[in-house]
Amino acid sequence: MERHDTLAWHEAIELHELVAFKSIGVMKMKMALPNITDQTLKGLYERSIQENQSDLQELMEFYRHVPSPDGRNEEERVYDTFFEGDLLAFTKTGVRNYAIAITETATPALKEVLTKQLNQCIKLHDMVYRYMYKQGHYPSYNLNKLFSNDLQLAQKALSM
Repeated sequence: MERHDTLAWHEAIELHELVAFKSIGVMKMKMALPNITDQTLKGLYERSIQENQSDLQELMEFYRHVPSPDGRNEEERVYDTFFEGDLLAFTKTGVRNYAIAITETATPALKEVLTKQLNQCIKLHDMVYRYMYKQGHYPSYNLNKLFSNDLQLAQKALSM
């Protein structure tokens, strides 16, 4: 197999998706942890936080292999960006879940409702994305900035 010094573009994009997803997830779990009273559940959250932080640290090592990285932008991200990203990930997951549910549905009336809701979810996802893009928080046409933002978000998640 041929060896390359950089990741392929499609790998870099998947890396971006995973790091953003895990960073937001770790932040949400850390915010929720103080409110969990059941010790078993608290232990599961702590384990999940620990494992996902370890995953993030491993994944972040691959950012040095992203094609043409420019990790020098140290702009501080605000919590609004976290909430934006969380809503974007939620709606994206909703689109995927609806699409899967539709393929598993045999009842025409249910399929019609799911299709209507899928289309609404797609529109909401687009609205959230366009809002983030306009705010400069999802620079989808500037991969260097996108990857730099990922690293900042992951560092914030790890430092909480």
